[in-house]
Amino acid sequence: MDYVDLITQVADDAAAADGTDPLDEATRLTLRHRPETVRSWTRADGFALVVGTELSLVVAPSGRGQGTGGDLLTEALAATPLPLSAWSHGDHPAAAALARRTGFDRVRELWVMRRATGLPLPEVVVPHGIELRSYEQADAAELLRVNAAAFTHHPEQGAMDAANLRERMAEPWFDPAGLLVATDGTRMLGFHWTKQHSPELGEVYVVGIDPAAQGRGLGKLLTLAGLHHLADAGVDEILLYVESDNAPATATYSGLGFTHADADTHVMYRKD
Repeated sequence: MDYVDLITQVADDAAAADGTDPLDEATRLTLRHRPETVRSWTRADGFALVVGTELSLVVAPSGRGQGTGGDLLTEALAATPLPLSAWSHGDHPAAAALARRTGFDRVRELWVMRRATGLPLPEVVVPHGIELRSYEQADAAELLRVNAAAFTHHPEQGAMDAANLRERMAEPWFDPAGLLVATDGTRMLGFHWTKQHSPELGEVYVVGIDPAAQGRGLGKLLTLAGLHHLADAGVDEILLYVESDNAPATATYSGLGFTHADADTHVMYRKD
């Protein structure tokens, strides 16, 4: 078993035990497509890896409570320059304790919000002059332009380039019908990329609005259109990720029936 297979197996075991994936999508894509850019420290029951300045530390259920996480973190810190950030997917108490012991500060919270598709949805009303349709291959350049403009201050999403877009669209879950775009002539105003994880679960994957088109109600329009698409696909539940301190966004999503439970919180720690 090579190190990528070992990391994948440990991460999958942890996800099955904890109910949440300990590796985000970007890290899994990097492991799959650009493993040479990943620094890793592995054991049979755990691993630490660094992609850029982001650390992932995962211990298999069978190896927990034995100091494995602390040992792996010590190795990674000794060989990696600061700053480093690390996510705890699910806000695990063990991760919080390890962060305190090793000088990592809690700097960011990401909420998972969920809604049942059985809840009623308002109808989609498309304003005059705007076309709402599914993605076409010719839209790639405009999608990347809008994404970069919309997520200037969001490093994980804003850095998406043509190669990364191709990687995401090569994933088994990708469905162009679920990538909705709003256009005005040949110019894209915004998009809502939905994701179907399983027959039962869908996601508001990315909603991006061109800053030049702000104030036209496009965020709510595209979000609502995507929710209808996922409901029509037959999923039972839809989730999304939102910064905990983004009050306007959480208010909008709450108004559409999304709720947040404390256990559905992802925490970023940082060591400078």
